[in-house]
Amino acid sequence: MGGMGNRIRLRRGLRAAALLGVVASLAFLLVTFFRVTTAANDSIGATAGGDAIVVLGAAQYNGSPSPVFESRLSTAFDLWSSGAAPMIVTTGANQPGDAFTEGFAGYRYLRNRGVSEEDIVVITDGGDTYESLLATRLQLSNSSGVVVLVTDAYHAKRSAEIAEEVGLEPTVVAAGTDTGLSRRIRETVAVAVGEIISFRRLSRL
Repeated sequence: MGGMGNRIRLRRGLRAAALLGVVASLAFLLVTFFRVTTAANDSIGATAGGDAIVVLGAAQYNGSPSPVFESRLSTAFDLWSSGAAPMIVTTGANQPGDAFTEGFAGYRYLRNRGVSEEDIVVITDGGDTYESLLATRLQLSNSSGVVVLVTDAYHAKRSAEIAEEVGLEPTVVAAGTDTGLSRRIRETVAVAVGEIISFRRLSRL
């Protein structure tokens, strides 16, 4: 009878521990969702100065930026014009079959807007945000690493944390105000996993 009672208590304890784990995980995700949303709102209209303005890549079509990428590049151009930083870094590799990289498409756009070649750095290494920002840090190794990141609002929290992980000191300026629920949920999961296992490991999954 004593053995039976011990097994019952053990099962109850395991169920309680499992329930506690679920509650803790949900609480962590809710807090992370709030942080992602807050970062998105805080990045809208933010102002900052730094060594460089870093434009996170997005889709390009035959050398021309997609509307999302163009919005980021236009925001970067406005920041550069206002003196937020002396140079603009365009990032992004290409997809299989593409003739142009995102970084080069960004370069072409900015040159057409009147930014001098000397004020643009093109980085085409890396297929995701982590790899692009790591390559950016290496490129800016002789500077303080203070940067203005330009991306979409919903991506502000994750991009800032990745930048910090690779050794940059970022401020995020949002291009646009699209912080739709589905995007924020995906970002919440990505931020939560990245904070647990590191964004470097997440990039390699």
